[in-house]
Amino acid sequence: MYDAACLSDPVRLQRAVGELRVGVKRYEDRTVLDDLRQAGCLKARFPRRVVSGWMDVVTLNTGGGVAAGDRLDVAVAAAAGCQVTVSAQAAERFYRALDRDAPSRVRTSLTLAAGAALEWLPQETILFDNCALDRRLELDMAADARFLGVETLVFGRAAMGETVRQAWLRDLIQVRRGGALLLHDAIRLDGAVDGLLARAAIGKGARALATVVSVAPDAERLLDPLRQALGTAEAGASAWNGMLIARILGPDGACVRRSVVAALDVLRESRPLPRVWLC
Repeated sequence: MYDAACLSDPVRLQRAVGELRVGVKRYEDRTVLDDLRQAGCLKARFPRRVVSGWMDVVTLNTGGGVAAGDRLDVAVAAAAGCQVTVSAQAAERFYRALDRDAPSRVRTSLTLAAGAALEWLPQETILFDNCALDRRLELDMAADARFLGVETLVFGRAAMGETVRQAWLRDLIQVRRGGALLLHDAIRLDGAVDGLLARAAIGKGARALATVVSVAPDAERLLDPLRQALGTAEAGASAWNGMLIARILGPDGACVRRSVVAALDVLRESRPLPRVWLC
């Protein structure tokens, strides 16, 4: 006699689900918490203020990494006049997927009201061989709001001798300002990622890349200082229509991080980085 389970049925692996919603508002000369929802593996912490007027939010994933089939949803809303920096406790890791697994699904929604300033500064995204990731960062901002964001992809940890030979990646950054589409930046890699990154028109042999986006009425004024800060790094930066974008390539995550830190020092006008970036 067998119990109700059938030995021929495929094994259903446990998957993580996380939801995080953070809302902030202006109170006198400060930005304060207005709304907070934490469910599943996603949490938020609110460290002591480093810069007057700015609120720091640190996200963390108690699941210890992301597997195929996991679903993570983050929403941050900044009311009028708020100033908030959102960072992550550590680099996020996306592990190997089995052939039958659905991709891990990550959705981030950022909303900025009139006069708000929001910084999206997670640490690196580390991809493992045969990972599968579908990720979207969607930003809806008022015409006079200010945004600074960075996303870094690391294809295997060089110090550990890791190489990402195969992967399935869909990574989108979409920005709407005043209701109009301003940026639709999509990265799509599928299959032999190691070979694709070796091609000059795609990665030129890089194993890590970062995208830095700044949207502000005066974004163009920092283009020349940013290019000087990037120096001889394998990078390019352009600015138009109140938006500045830089793409940084490197042989490993540490190299790209140094360039990202230099870029953020310019774009944040020497305000200190979140403390989690210094750990």
